[in-house]
Amino acid sequence: MSPSVPTIALPLVTLPHIITPSLALSLLTDLLPRLSHSHPNVRKKTIVTLYRLALVYPETLQPAWPKIKDLLMNEDEDPSVLAAVINVVCELGWRRPRDFLPLAPRLFELLVEGGNNWMAIKIIKLFATLTPLEPRLIRKLTPPLATLIGTTPAMSLLYECINGIIQGGILESADGVREGDEVAALCVVKYVALLAFKRIVLTHPDMVSVHQDVILDCIDDQDISIRLQALDLSAGMVNRWNLVGLVERLLQQLRQALLPGPAGDNGRSTVAKDEPEEDLGGDDPPRALQISDGKHESHPALPPEYRIVTVKQILDMCAKDTYANITDFEWYISVLVQLVGVVPPRSSLDSAKGKVTDEQHSAMGQATGEEVAAYVGRELCNVAVRVDSVRSEAVHAAASLLVRATDGYSATSQIFEKGGALPFAAYLVGEFAEQLADVEGTLTALTDAKAKDLPPVVLCAYLQAMPKLLACIILRISEKWTTKRQTTMSLVIARMLLFLEPLTVSPNLEVQERAVELAELVRLSSQAMMDHVRETGHWPLFLTAAVPQLFGGSDLNPVAPSAQARVPLPGDLDLELPLNSHLANLMQQVERSFSSELEAMDFELFYSQRPDPK
Repeated sequence: MSPSVPTIALPLVTLPHIITPSLALSLLTDLLPRLSHSHPNVRKKTIVTLYRLALVYPETLQPAWPKIKDLLMNEDEDPSVLAAVINVVCELGWRRPRDFLPLAPRLFELLVEGGNNWMAIKIIKLFATLTPLEPRLIRKLTPPLATLIGTTPAMSLLYECINGIIQGGILESADGVREGDEVAALCVVKYVALLAFKRIVLTHPDMVSVHQDVILDCIDDQDISIRLQALDLSAGMVNRWNLVGLVERLLQQLRQALLPGPAGDNGRSTVAKDEPEEDLGGDDPPRALQISDGKHESHPALPPEYRIVTVKQILDMCAKDTYANITDFEWYISVLVQLVGVVPPRSSLDSAKGKVTDEQHSAMGQATGEEVAAYVGRELCNVAVRVDSVRSEAVHAAASLLVRATDGYSATSQIFEKGGALPFAAYLVGEFAEQLADVEGTLTALTDAKAKDLPPVVLCAYLQAMPKLLACIILRISEKWTTKRQTTMSLVIARMLLFLEPLTVSPNLEVQERAVELAELVRLSSQAMMDHVRETGHWPLFLTAAVPQLFGGSDLNPVAPSAQARVPLPGDLDLELPLNSHLANLMQQVERSFSSELEAMDFELFYSQRPDPK
C-alpha cells in the first residue's frame, strides 16, 4: 500500500459506505496494522472504519478491541484520535454498557481534564447508562457535572449535563446530599431554556419553588424560547401559596403587551384610550393602560401565539386538580374577566405570521385564540355552577361580556370570533337570570342589532337565554300592575320581535327553528298582555304563570363523572334477561320476509324490465 497519507485515507473513507460481511472478513487483517500508523489522521479514520466493520461483522471486535483500548488509555494520544475512540466506545457502550464499566476511571479522567465539549457530551451520555449499573459513580460524577453546569457557556453541553443527570438517576440518588442539592439548584436556574425541565420539577418540586423569583425573571427574557420554558416550569411548580403571585405576574406581562408601541412590534395590539374601559375585574386594571405623558416603558415584544399560550397556561394552573389551589374564587372570576381583554385579535395573529421560528411555533403548540376564548367561557361557567357563593359574581361577569360584545370592544374581538366565550356567558345569564341586577339591560344586549351578525353557535345560545330572561322580567314586574310597567313590558316584547324576525329566515336551520319558536311565544305573550290588560286591568295568567313555568324548575347542580357508577342496581333487575323471549324467532321471520321480497323484486326486474340496448 502506498505510504502517502491521502492515498491511504481514500479507501478508509470509502469502505464504510460499501462494506459487506465478506468484504469485512477479507480486509480486517489489512486494517488492524493501520491502528499503529504514525499519522493520527490514518489512525482516526481506521477506528471509524473498524466500527462500521463491526456493525456488519461483529467478530471484528475480538482482534480490534485490545488495540482500540490501548489508544484510549494512551495519555499522549492525539486528541482527534482520542475523540474518534470515544465516539466508538460510546456507540458500543450504549448497546452493552456492563462490558465498559472497567473503562470508567479513564473516561472520568477525560471528562475532568479534557477541553473538548463534543467529547464531554459523548462521555456524559455513556455515564448516563453506566451509573444505574454502578451507583458509586454518582458521588464521583456529581462535582465535575456541577462545575460544568455552572461554568460552561455552551448550551449543548449544558443540556447534555442536565439530561445525563436526569437519565442517570443522579438527582434521585443524591437527594439530600449537599452536592446533589447544588446540582439540582444549578439545574433549576439554567434549565428554564431546556426541554427536560419537567423531570426536575417532578423530582425536586420544593427546590424549584425556592427559585421562583429567578424563574419569573426568565418570563421577561428577550428570548421567546426561554420564556416558554419558564412558563411551563411555572405551571409545574404551582401550589396554593404561589398561585396568585404567578398568575398576577403573567397577567401583568399580558397587560403590558397591550401598551402602545412602534409599528411592527411583533404583533402587539395597539390600544390607547382617553378613558378606561369597563371594569375588567373589580379593581379596574385597564386604568394602568392609560398614557398620560405620551411616554411608556419599553417591554419585550410578545408574539400573539405566546400570549395565547400564556392565557391557556393560566387557566390550566388555576383549574389544576379541580381548583385545589384556589382559595378565593372571586379573585379567579376577576382573572377570567381580565383574560378576555388580553386574548389577541385575529388581525394580530395574521400580521405576526413568519415572525417566530418553526421551533418556537412548535413549542407554543397549536392552540388558537378561539379555543382559548372558549376555555375562558367554560371556566366561568364551571365556577358558576360549582361554587354557589360566587355565582352572582360569575353571572354579573358573564353579563358584562355580553354588553361589551355589543359595544364593539376592540381589544377583545378575538374572544367573540367563532363563538369564543359568548355562548357560555349567554348560558349563565339565562340559567341564573335571578342573580342579575339589570335583567332588562342584559336582554337589551342580547337583542342588539349587532348581535344578528354573530356566529350561529352564539345566536343559538342567545335564543336559548332570551325567554328565560323574559320570564325573569315578568316575575319581577308583575307583582303590582302599573301603566309604566305595561309600557316597559311592551317595549321589551317589541324589541325581541324586531330581533327575531330576520332570524326566522336564517340560513342556519337550528337558528331558524329556535327563532321561529321563540317568535311565536313572544307574539302570544304580546297578544295575551294587550287583550287581558284592556279587559281586566291585571296581568294575564299566560304571562304570570305559563311563561315562567316553561323556563323555571329545579336548581342546576354539578354531577361528578363517577356519579352514575354509585347508583345501586335494583335487586330484581336482571341485565342478562332478554327483552323478548321470542326475539330470535321474530328476527328470523323478518329476515325470511326480506329475502323473499328481494327475490320477488329480482324476478320482476328480470321479466318486466327491458334490457338497455347495446
